[in-house]
Amino acid sequence: MNRFEQLGEALLTSSSDAIVATDREGRITFWNPGAVRIFGFAESEAVGQSLDLIIPENLRARHWEGFRHTMQTGISRYGDGDLLSVPGLSRDGRRISVEFTIVMLRDGEAVTGTVAVMRDVTKRFAETRELKRQLAEAGQRKG
Repeated sequence: MNRFEQLGEALLTSSSDAIVATDREGRITFWNPGAVRIFGFAESEAVGQSLDLIIPENLRARHWEGFRHTMQTGISRYGDGDLLSVPGLSRDGRRISVEFTIVMLRDGEAVTGTVAVMRDVTKRFAETRELKRQLAEAGQRKG
């Protein structure tokens, strides 16, 4: 195995970050150990399922509108390494905060799917929200 293959295998089999690939229809085609850890679904439960598995119901329509546009045009407004922050859904029904980047999978010019690298930032999001709350309270006491 060459270094490039070792690097790919190390990244794809890591449990640090979730790596999730989809086809053009938004069905999950790859689900790494990080995705298992973050979302709680086993690989066998996730592969072949719609991304609805991890998207809160109230955000699905907006997600699919953007997803379909991206599949049709090959252009994503999030495709240049932008870090996205969105709520996700875990197996036990909890909403979690997820940051991720996304890239298009292509066969020549045709878009064949997506790959997202995701990180659970729920704890950091809650800490930031609490600090903002404390700052707001401190400002109210002074004023």
